[in-house]
Amino acid sequence: MTDLSSFSPERILVCQLRQIGDVLLTTPSIRLLHERFPEAAIDVFTEKKCAPVLEHNPHVRRVWALDKKALPNFLAELRYYARIAAESYDLVVDFQQLPRCRFVTLLSRAEVRLSYPPPWYNRLLYTHWAPPTPGYSGRFRAGILAPLGIDWNGQAPELFLAEEETRWAETYLAGFGLERGRFITLDPTHRRSTRLWPARHYADMVAMVHAARPDLRFFILFGPGEEAMAREVLELCPVPAACVLPDTVIGLRQMAAVQSMARLHVGNCSGPRHFAVSVNTPTLTILGATGGGWRFPSEAHSDIFEDLPCRPCNENFCARKDHACLENLSPRRVADRVLEILGT
Repeated sequence: MTDLSSFSPERILVCQLRQIGDVLLTTPSIRLLHERFPEAAIDVFTEKKCAPVLEHNPHVRRVWALDKKALPNFLAELRYYARIAAESYDLVVDFQQLPRCRFVTLLSRAEVRLSYPPPWYNRLLYTHWAPPTPGYSGRFRAGILAPLGIDWNGQAPELFLAEEETRWAETYLAGFGLERGRFITLDPTHRRSTRLWPARHYADMVAMVHAARPDLRFFILFGPGEEAMAREVLELCPVPAACVLPDTVIGLRQMAAVQSMARLHVGNCSGPRHFAVSVNTPTLTILGATGGGWRFPSEAHSDIFEDLPCRPCNENFCARKDHACLENLSPRRVADRVLEILGT
């Protein structure tokens, strides 16, 4: 087995296939790998939809963006994995152990193949492993790097915006009458009902905050297939002029550029909260079934939840069938917290 105390790789492959938020939460580990091995080239294997998260990242040489639709059969997939393996990586860090990650790891024949403790039937794929570190998700992933002498020390997720992206956001927001620091981004969507604060609660909270801070408006974020959820907030809001609802979905990097100019981000426990952290925008996250392990440990980022014995259950379906952790969390409580953060 390779002695990692003297190991100095020239080519590193990081495997984090999905999801978008998880790829963003892997960027602290990518930075740590770069700092530990500054001369090494670092590539990332991920899905095509996640690749925008890594654009302009100075610690990444290349992104292998898997487009499953472009690979018509298993043989075509194997050829693609063989192309990746042909880069002769010295170190592969597999954060997921998904089948496609395992194929790439196997074909790579890297001297060091690092992951979290695998099940017995996968142990021959990896040369080293370490358990993730409990706590914040970015720290959790970085725990896998411990055998390399790497420790997480508060590194946040990071997304690197280009100047033209920032200029685009300024122009885009001006079209809605918004300026930097004069609005709050709002994420009222989620595909899981146990993580979805009711639209009527969001609508009432917006009205309460706007009554105290009429100088601030709420920019509503939504992704593909989520416009109806976003529009419901606007339609239920007693003060619809307090809301801005875009006509179309904006891209991931465009969303991040908009968030970078917001005074605060408020929303459910989903990907946009991590994007806000990555561009240094304070966050307030409304928790239902999920716990606090997704919150970046900083005074600029906080959670709010209804304290019930059954939460956090981390389930996708409510065993009580009443979603009390979300229904009982009043708009007044959330509005008061927002105003406290704003210093009102």
